[in-house]
Amino acid sequence: MTERTINAERVEQLIDVFGSFDENVKKIEQAFGVHITNRNTELKVTAEDEEAVDAGARAIEALLALAAKGEEIDDQKVRYLIDLVRAGKEEQVTKMAKDVVCVTAKGRPVKAKTIGQQTYLKAISKNTITIGVGPAGTGKTYLAVAQAVAAFRAKEVNRIILTRPAVEAGERLGFLPGDLQNKVDPYLRPLYDALFDMLGPETYNKYLERGNIEVAPLAYMRGRTLDDSFIILDEAQNTTREQMKMFLTRLGFGSKIVITGDITQIDLPGDKVSGLKEAIKILDGVEDIAICRLTASDVVRHALVQRIVAAYDKFEKSRLPESSKPFQTHKTFSQNQKRDRT
Repeated sequence: MTERTINAERVEQLIDVFGSFDENVKKIEQAFGVHITNRNTELKVTAEDEEAVDAGARAIEALLALAAKGEEIDDQKVRYLIDLVRAGKEEQVTKMAKDVVCVTAKGRPVKAKTIGQQTYLKAISKNTITIGVGPAGTGKTYLAVAQAVAAFRAKEVNRIILTRPAVEAGERLGFLPGDLQNKVDPYLRPLYDALFDMLGPETYNKYLERGNIEVAPLAYMRGRTLDDSFIILDEAQNTTREQMKMFLTRLGFGSKIVITGDITQIDLPGDKVSGLKEAIKILDGVEDIAICRLTASDVVRHALVQRIVAAYDKFEKSRLPESSKPFQTHKTFSQNQKRDRT
């Protein structure tokens, strides 16, 4: 039997680490096959396997470090930390604790919850154009809106412009009642929700009336030059190649663009090429343009969402024929060229 002792600075930290009904510690015990007990501020991690004890102890130490910084420890953080411990990267969690993007209308700080999200936020800060690609629940849109609100509050930009293509997700909504704004509102609802959360309804409406905030379909962007603006194109996988080129060329002086999308959820007709997929190929490596790829490990919604995304990824990979896997084909071609030259 192997045992490791860990000392906490205060009992309050242990309360945060253990969680309600010890649910956090139970997850660690189940993940690494260890047994965790405590007495006062002393924690003991025991198991038959020394590696399991080491992994469990590193997970507890990382949670204690988060608690010491006043971080809220929830189910998502524990699950993500377990994955990082398995990858030997648990120390990176504490680095994210201090990075607050902005504060919501209810006083809640918005932070990166995963390493992928942290990389995404840094890319937005450093580059004029950032493309964020990833599955549902990775915070692509929400974090982009948070960055936009932070830039607006810091007077780095004069306007926030949010847009997305008006493409129905596999349904036909038919004729909708009301004026033009009423007709496009259902397509733009996720953007409204993020702004309401950041600013609150009253502040949002005030800025909307002043023209500091604009939420509009992508078709409204044609013919415009957008200066001193933070522009977010959401659901970009549903843009055509013509729409994407049109949007990218709207960039004006003092502006920043964030493009978000999930290339596994394209709702375009089968004969249309996704403008997002094409833009990733064309713009990869261009100076001042960053392409961030978020993965299933960056999903911050319900734990089941992460498992659903992973299951679909596995299914899609199993459907690919061997000959269509690009990396293998490219490698074989290069090897043949080298052999021919020899």
